[in-house]
Amino acid sequence: MWNVPTTNSGWTMSSQSSTADFSTELDRFEAKYIIPRRLVEPIKGFIQPYCTMDKHCAAAGGTYFINTLQLDTPSLSLHYAKEREAAHRFKLRVRTYGKPPGQAPVFLEIKRKYFERVIKSRACIAFDQWKPGILEKHRDELNLKSVTEREAFREFVRLNHEINAKPLVYIRYCREAFTSIFDHYARITFDSQLSYQPVSDMYNWGGNGRFISMDSGLVRNRRESSLVLEVKCTEQVPTWMVELVQEFDLVRCGNCKYSTAIWMENCLTGNGEAPFADEFMYD
Repeated sequence: MWNVPTTNSGWTMSSQSSTADFSTELDRFEAKYIIPRRLVEPIKGFIQPYCTMDKHCAAAGGTYFINTLQLDTPSLSLHYAKEREAAHRFKLRVRTYGKPPGQAPVFLEIKRKYFERVIKSRACIAFDQWKPGILEKHRDELNLKSVTEREAFREFVRLNHEINAKPLVYIRYCREAFTSIFDHYARITFDSQLSYQPVSDMYNWGGNGRFISMDSGLVRNRRESSLVLEVKCTEQVPTWMVELVQEFDLVRCGNCKYSTAIWMENCLTGNGEAPFADEFMYD
């Protein structure tokens, strides 16, 4: 039974609880907002009574980098599924943290979306295991820690082969993250320094190329560089999250980092199509 409170932000959430292992599987709802930088400190002040800095963020000194390899079909079917707002769609990606090469593990992820619901599964491997031949290995060779991870790896490999997935772009950005001290799972994240690099090599993490900025005011049709605010939880949306959206008059918008990179590359190369400004900003 869906419980769908709505605000003028377009926010919709579920009351269904989750017992997922958040390190390898996550069933959640999320909303994204593009905000001016001047709102960052006021928003952090607003959430201070309810949140604490994410432990990984604190260990990294306040922010950390996320590096994501996006895979897609040669015809960009995963990108166009997002463009056409397919009710059931997924992303196939490989992610690590910090500035590679490093010690952080590598996560092979499938991020599915069913209407408003986001389900993410992933398998975690050591950084030095991400090399040619990894997807041909049997899951038992990788020392995966649980049945959930072994199934996530199997499904990642299946989808990769089924759609003939190829590496398209690396996405890199800086994240500042906060977690609720009261709720089962609730997170607030600020993403900045968004950049991408077209790639054909799955294993070098963009080390041989130049990253192109995606968070300038020009890209977002705004006068200033802005940030991506994400609000995430797995249960009924906490009251303080609703009040946050209302207090700062936030307007929910679509912001797929992968599709933004594809749009930008199309603009720079003159290939494919890019959205009009209103299509870029809002779902």
